[in-house]
Amino acid sequence: MSTQAVEKVNTTNGKLVTDKGSTTIADVVVQKVAGLAAREIRGVHALGGGATRALSALRDRIPGATASAGQGVSVEVGEKQAAVDLELVVEYGVPIAELAKSVRGNVITAIEQITGLEVVEVNINVNDVHIPNESEGEEPDTARVQ
Repeated sequence: MSTQAVEKVNTTNGKLVTDKGSTTIADVVVQKVAGLAAREIRGVHALGGGATRALSALRDRIPGATASAGQGVSVEVGEKQAAVDLELVVEYGVPIAELAKSVRGNVITAIEQITGLEVVEVNINVNDVHIPNESEGEEPDTARVQ
């Protein structure tokens, strides 16, 4: 690593380690920040894979239960840097490359501003497309055969 890159890392994250002490940020904090930032982007229908979304749907039916802000997000957090993996379900018709760029930018900005960690990568896995007329677990409104 060049000295210029080392200086950048130290100045960006100097707030977390000082001569008076250090600040450690838990993985779950970065996970929640990333999940909330990803959901802010229009065109993101949900986060998580099929099994995760199914468990979330069951949890939604339990009174008082809430969905996890970190659903569909996995992170690796070091002392100064973080890496994020997201699983997205996108709305039909949204250009996926543009959506991924917007999500990536929003996640990086949110994590860096809130935690002071440098985000080295945000990997996005689009695993499904949500079709507006398609309700999960229900039959379509118009039957093919009567």
